[in-house]
Amino acid sequence: MGLLGGSFNPAHDGHRHVAQVALRALRLDEVWLMVSPGNPLKPVQGMAPFAARFASAARVARGARLRASDAEARLGTRITWMTLRRLGQRFPAARFVFVIGADNLAQLPRWQRWLRLARQVPIAVLPRPGYTRAALGGRAATVLRGARRRAGALLESGLPAWCFIPARLHAASATAIRALDAKRA
Repeated sequence: MGLLGGSFNPAHDGHRHVAQVALRALRLDEVWLMVSPGNPLKPVQGMAPFAARFASAARVARGARLRASDAEARLGTRITWMTLRRLGQRFPAARFVFVIGADNLAQLPRWQRWLRLARQVPIAVLPRPGYTRAALGGRAATVLRGARRRAGALLESGLPAWCFIPARLHAASATAIRALDAKRA
């Protein structure tokens, strides 16, 4: 089960692309677009209400083994390692994979207890325009270099484990969508 977390402010075809690539590359049953009630590293200003962001994720998911999830809101968490711990308690038989873009790999050391997160669940990283090269040479990738695996072996090894899944870049950006919407208003 893939977990693609984010603000989804709004969700867009780039999120769908990442989820579908992860589904195929990792042979996952499904990917949840896990909408955060509030990212502690992002400003509240400019953040759409949770209901609107969740609705955009549901539109993007629309079948194909993708599902919008309000798990963090239901669990009362905003911190990823805590969310993963509670999901593991709630679904003990599930094998979760945390799916992130290279932008999140680059900033992973800023996340609360990021090394604990890496020991909780395998991490699949996909390219992101403007971030991939720096992320793969960054602190998280360097600290976790001995845990890097091929995508096909990610779920077969112990933790920590992470992989980079080469994929076509998708240019969609929530920031660009919000800027265009503001311009139209």
